[in-house]
Amino acid sequence: MNWYAIRAIYRFEMARTFRTLMQSIASPVISTSLYFVVFGSAIGSRMIEIDGISYGAFIVPGLIMLMLLTESISNASFGIYMPRYSGTIYEVLSAPVSWLEIVIGYVGAAASKSIMLGILILMTARLFVPFSIEHPIWMLAFLLLTSVSFSLFGFIIGIWADGWEKLQIVPMLIVTPLAFLGGSFYSISMLPPLWQTITLFNPVVYLISGFRWSFYGVADVSVEVSLTMISLFLLICLFTVRWMFLSGYKLKN
Repeated sequence: MNWYAIRAIYRFEMARTFRTLMQSIASPVISTSLYFVVFGSAIGSRMIEIDGISYGAFIVPGLIMLMLLTESISNASFGIYMPRYSGTIYEVLSAPVSWLEIVIGYVGAAASKSIMLGILILMTARLFVPFSIEHPIWMLAFLLLTSVSFSLFGFIIGIWADGWEKLQIVPMLIVTPLAFLGGSFYSISMLPPLWQTITLFNPVVYLISGFRWSFYGVADVSVEVSLTMISLFLLICLFTVRWMFLSGYKLKN
């Protein structure tokens, strides 16, 4: 394993983040804080409790997960798209570095940014809403798994996209709606039986449910199913990235 190459890619990507602190860190934290102000403090004080949890506290895991999904995809897709756009990707591909080492560098940096943002938003949420974390180890595990999985997914999008517009299509038109409809602001048990069944086909439900369980010990689906689904998604993304590199899909032409 070429740790020097991994460290070089990782440090380069992290340096780009700290050069654009307002866009990379401050903007997501501020925008998510607005959700806490509006839904947590203003509207939440007038809402009934859900599963014995105040509404403001109930939406905290969902909002963190919403940010985590979008930022992981955005960071990873932009990170690999820029070398393709500028042509420097050919220098990376011609270097004595394996596809796995390249992925670890880029995806590791994107996941690190998302985890940092998740922890910052978690700290910010305490300023607006009181909440507890019953299973902190599992909370960190879900945070890590989700960040890595969707950073891999974003990496795939960054290779697939052949224009700036395509970088935004999947996060804006697919992932964000799925996150809103996946229980970020409500429990799926509040839906009619037919819609509960339909909602179970939304993969984001399992992420939000497992993450919420780590906070309050309540979940819409079992924790085992949540972990299985996210692990399966991670493996699918990893094998897809491997195929892209070995086949040279949109990388060697």
